[in-house]
Amino acid sequence: MALRAFGSLALGKLGLQAQVMQFAGATAMRSYATVEKGYKYAASHEWANVNGDVATVGISDHAQGELGDVVYVELPDVGKAVKKGETFGVVESVKAASDVYSPVSGEVVEVNSVLVDKPGTVNTSPFKEGWIIKVKLSNKGELSSLLDADAYTKECEKH
Repeated sequence: MALRAFGSLALGKLGLQAQVMQFAGATAMRSYATVEKGYKYAASHEWANVNGDVATVGISDHAQGELGDVVYVELPDVGKAVKKGETFGVVESVKAASDVYSPVSGEVVEVNSVLVDKPGTVNTSPFKEGWIIKVKLSNKGELSSLLDADAYTKECEKH
């Protein structure tokens, strides 16, 4: 019991939630990814954090956890047009390479050049330092089709 409480406390300090599961008398804990309130999420596990007419875009904590240690991030060029639902780059990990889809349409106005030398920042800080691109929105109405934090949490629980 003390170990379970310690594990739950440790996960909480990391921003993770714990779910206690019982299997044939044995107890196990499963951690869930952090989901930031106020962000918008695509079902493909990208997020957008909008400030005015610019959206900062990255991959979710769930996505980075599924990928494992990120070793390379392909960044688009500044000025590139991106369309909602279309790929704009690739994140490669020790386990797999995965396309990254834009949750919004617009023009890339900034890329996170830190990721060139430190791609693992996507793992250690997916919502803050590990963002991938900033997009000047061309259609703010698209945001209404994205998931809020609660809906995205439910989406992640399906997997």
